[in-house]
Amino acid sequence: MWTEISDTAIIKKLGQRIKAQRIRQELMQEEVAEQSGISLSTMRRIEAGQPVSIQLFISVLRTLRMLENFELLIPETKISPLQLQKLQGRKVQRVRTKKD
Repeated sequence: MWTEISDTAIIKKLGQRIKAQRIRQELMQEEVAEQSGISLSTMRRIEAGQPVSIQLFISVLRTLRMLENFELLIPETKISPLQLQKLQGRKVQRVRTKKD
């Protein structure tokens, strides 16, 4: 679904979801704006689906206790054992007896 819609449409959907979450938590725009350290007009822009900086968006997510969801959005990349071995260099895996 997300790959089929425009960036503008995605921003609008995110704004709608922020608004729905704020209402679910029974908070007014003014309260979220104040707790997030942003202006009321910026809060209105976010909920209207207008672009804002990611820093402002994150502060609102933090206020609404939604930051945990970022782990699903951008999961941490795990290093494979082979890549880890290459990064660490060759380590001794075993000790053999010396031949004369």
